[in-house]
Amino acid sequence: MAPSVNRQVRLRERPAGIPQAGHFELVTAPVPALRDGEFLVRNDFLSVDPAMRGWVSAVANYSQPVGIGEVMRSVAAGEVVASRHPGYASGDRVMGVFGWQEFAVSDGSTVTRKVRETDLPLSASLGVLGLNGITAYFALLEVGAPRPGEAVVVSTAAGAVGATVGQIAQLAGCRTVGIAGGPTKVALCRNEFGYDAAIDYKAGNLDAALGQACPRGIDVYFDNTAGPISDAVLRHLAIGARIVICGTASVASWDPPPTGPRVERHLLVKRARMQGFIVFDWQRRYEEAVGRLADWVRAGKLRYREDILDGIEQAPGAIAGLYRGENLGKRLIRLRHG
Repeated sequence: MAPSVNRQVRLRERPAGIPQAGHFELVTAPVPALRDGEFLVRNDFLSVDPAMRGWVSAVANYSQPVGIGEVMRSVAAGEVVASRHPGYASGDRVMGVFGWQEFAVSDGSTVTRKVRETDLPLSASLGVLGLNGITAYFALLEVGAPRPGEAVVVSTAAGAVGATVGQIAQLAGCRTVGIAGGPTKVALCRNEFGYDAAIDYKAGNLDAALGQACPRGIDVYFDNTAGPISDAVLRHLAIGARIVICGTASVASWDPPPTGPRVERHLLVKRARMQGFIVFDWQRRYEEAVGRLADWVRAGKLRYREDILDGIEQAPGAIAGLYRGENLGKRLIRLRHG
């Protein structure tokens, strides 16, 4: 029997900076009847990502802001439980932009991909085999273009994207240096994700630590933070360095613009290149990335961690917790279905 009731997390109020639990509301809504060309997904895992801060912001972004009263935009993974679509059958595992809700109706346009890696956990399709892993793969290999022997520095190095970047850089024959906050995450970088060196930016000696870890300069900087961490890295760039701008997690709001050292002189003197990265630009090549990432996971060459919160009730405060650094690994909401 098809479900009739759906719990959803909707945007109640637009935040000025990092969204807090009070900016959302948990509501109950009916599950609409399927029309021809539609299917119903039962979400098993909801993703929590730093990018979601930008999705609810009124400031111009790469996607249309979530509207007040709308279901919070989110990538999710689940199973098709009813279908009137010829391309999707009950039992198919899918991941896509299904939102923070227990059930989602789709016509296929919101599906990112069918999850065919049945030997691996479905939750991985939202992390190491999802947009986080795909981001790490293309942003590092295509934009960062690391070469064997080069020094690759990664900020938020223990996070879902950063940890994958560091390990792919190792597979590419690079020296890897992770920047993380606090001794627990620094130890995770070294012991679980295999960074050659890991730096605690909260210890107060970031500039000296970077000089010690990268005496010949930094060839590739994978920037997930912006702000003071990135300002310190710029001073240690090697000639011909590449900087990948993947996130701005350390900046609560870009209105008004943050102050800080200008980048132009660093780029000029070091003949460096700085480029932004949005994963949705690479959609035609997703399967290529997932195929290689999955093979690395199976071979034990790529490790990942998950930070799982149980129940949709945990969703409203999950983004704020992410920015407080509470998570160790990819943050997910696991939905319990009775």
